[in-house]
Amino acid sequence: MTAILLSIKPEFVARIFSGDKKFEFRKIIPSIQIDKIYIYATRPICAVVGCANVSGIIYGAPQDVWNKTKKYAGIGRDFFDSYFYGRARAHAYCLENVVKYNIPRSLSEFGISAAPQNFVYIKN
Repeated sequence: MTAILLSIKPEFVARIFSGDKKFEFRKIIPSIQIDKIYIYATRPICAVVGCANVSGIIYGAPQDVWNKTKKYAGIGRDFFDSYFYGRARAHAYCLENVVKYNIPRSLSEFGISAAPQNFVYIKN
């Protein structure tokens, strides 16, 4: 199993936990297949608050990715378009089996000293 840790804004983390956001959009993804994502909520929370399994990745032209994910994107079209502006390719992790930790965990518990800009691999 290969896992990564992603930094995600708290407002989007809340939508992931509520089930309104079943896709996590990224401009850059790892070159190897990912099975699990650890969710790091950025300021003001600054903690690993949960995890999710990755059932697949949708990728392609931003318009195509939006059409496939918009029902459970958890973000508006304007935000999506702004995020992928000027990009020929968009990626969306398909999240399932989302788990919210009862007690948030520190980055140091994962052997990490700072939150990643894109992603960081996690050893299981």
